[in-house]
Amino acid sequence: MSDLTTLLEVGGPVAALGGGAAYARAKHPGLYWSTVGLPISTARLLSSYGSVMEACGLTVAPSRLRILAVKATTRREVRPVPPRRGIIRPTSTGLRLRLRLAPGQEPADVAASAERLRHAWGVHAVYVTTVKPGVVELRLIGFDVLRRVRMPRKVDAGFLKVPVALREDATPFIRDYRTIPHQLTLGATLSGKSMYLRHLIAGLARQPVALVGVDCKRGVELAPFAPRLSALAIDPEQAAELLPVLVKEMEDRYDLIKARQGIAPDTPDEEITSDIWGLPESERPVPVVLFVDEVAELFLVATRKEEERRDEMVTQLIRLAQLGRAAGIYLEVCGQRFGAELGKGATMLRAQLTGRVCHRVNDEASAKMALGDIAPEAVSAACAIAPERPGLAVAGDTSGGWSRIRTPYLSLSAAAEICRESADMVPDLTALKPFRPHVPVRPVVTPAPVVEPRPVTD
Repeated sequence: MSDLTTLLEVGGPVAALGGGAAYARAKHPGLYWSTVGLPISTARLLSSYGSVMEACGLTVAPSRLRILAVKATTRREVRPVPPRRGIIRPTSTGLRLRLRLAPGQEPADVAASAERLRHAWGVHAVYVTTVKPGVVELRLIGFDVLRRVRMPRKVDAGFLKVPVALREDATPFIRDYRTIPHQLTLGATLSGKSMYLRHLIAGLARQPVALVGVDCKRGVELAPFAPRLSALAIDPEQAAELLPVLVKEMEDRYDLIKARQGIAPDTPDEEITSDIWGLPESERPVPVVLFVDEVAELFLVATRKEEERRDEMVTQLIRLAQLGRAAGIYLEVCGQRFGAELGKGATMLRAQLTGRVCHRVNDEASAKMALGDIAPEAVSAACAIAPERPGLAVAGDTSGGWSRIRTPYLSLSAAAEICRESADMVPDLTALKPFRPHVPVRPVVTPAPVVEPRPVTD
C-alpha cells in the first residue's frame, strides 16, 4: 500500500508536467521550443552528428595524413570525415549552424539530405543556404512558424521595402520595389489576397511615396485607404482616364532625366538606360506605386466600344510595366485569374511582372498562370494550399526561386487608421489632383454636458 501511495505521489507531478508540455506544444509552440524542444534537439545533434552525416552520405574518406595520425596515436578504426561543424546558435524558432564542406562536396548534397536531417534531429524542417564557396548554413526550424504567424521584432527594411509576410524558414518576406519593380498577386476569394494588399499599403503609407489605386469593384477594397491615396479609379471608365495621366507623368520624368544628363530631346525612351535615382535628391520625383485590384475587370468587355477602351488601357499598362521602373513607377497587379483567355495583351503584361505571389486558387490552371513560366515545381505547392489557412501563399520570381509565405492578420480598421494618420504624407502631384478621392470628414463626437437637475421645491 505504501508503494502505491509513493507511486501516485511521484506520478501526479510527472503527469501534470507532461500534460503541460503537451498543451504548450499545441497552443504555444514558441514557448515549448524554448523550454523543451531546443535542449532536446541540441542534445540529439551533438550526440549523433557524425553518425547522421555518415548515414546521409555526407562524409568523405579521410586523408592519408589523418589515417597515419590516427593509427600512430590510437587503435581506433579510421572513420569517414563529416563536414566540419561550426558553433550552434539557438534562435526563437530553431537552430542555426554552419558547415564547412569536405573536398568533393557541394551544397546540393546537403540540401538533398535535408529531410533525413529533419527526422534524425527531431525538428520541423531543415533549410540549406550557401554562405560562401565551401560553407553552407543549416537553418533548423523547431515548429511550424506559418501556423500562427509572428513577424520578427527587428526587420531590416528601408525605403520602398515592406516586410509583408513570413517565410517558412522563419525569415521575413520583404517586398522590395527597387529590386522587383512589378508584381502579380493571384488568389481566389477568401484566400488572403486582400490581407496581403493591406500590409503593402500600410507599409508604404508611412513612406514618401505616391499611392494610386484602380479598384473596379466600386472601390470596396481600396476606398478605406482613401486618405493616403493620391488617386483612385473605381470603375473602368475612370481607369481609362487615369492610366493616360500616369503614362504622361512617366514621359515627363523621362524628359527630366534627358534634360539633366544632356541627352537629346528626340532620343527614344527605350534607349535611355538611367533612372530617377541618378538625379539629385532635390530634383528627384516622388515614386509612384500603382495598385490594380481585380485586373480582369479591365479586360472584360461587352460591346465594341468597350473593346477599344480595353485595348487602350492594356496598352498603357504594358507601357507602364515596360518603362515605368526607370521613372519610379511600380505596378502591383492583383486578381483571381490572369491568363490569355482575358484577351489581347494579357500574356504580354504578365511577362513584364517579375514578382509572383500565388495564394489558394480554384484550379491548377490559375496556379500555372502565376508560377508555371518561372518555377514549374512551385505549381504543385500552390495547389496544395488548404482553405483553412488563409494568407498562405507561394512567392517566386523570374530567377526560379520560390518559397511558402504567410501574411499575418491585419484588420481593415487598423490599416485604414494607419492611412488616416499618414494623410499628411500624400505628395503634391499636380497631374493626379483631379483623381484624388473624396475623404469624408469624421464627425467629432463631443460628450454631452452633465447637467444636475434642480432640486424639487414646494
